[in-house]
Amino acid sequence: MDDEPASHLPRGGPLAAVLAEDLGPLSVDELEARITALEGEIARVRAQITRRINHRASADALFRK
Repeated sequence: MDDEPASHLPRGGPLAAVLAEDLGPLSVDELEARITALEGEIARVRAQITRRINHRASADALFRK
């Protein structure tokens, strides 16, 4: 896998900063904690996407009547 941050992300943003961090000095425990935190964030973002999709579907259904 590539160690370079994703090129489609805005430069200077908080996500770009996280992706650009040097992982070399981190211990295995720190890396595992980072993975756990990022997996939690992924779940939170996916839940938000689901809420937005459901909200949009509800609004569309309401205005179709």
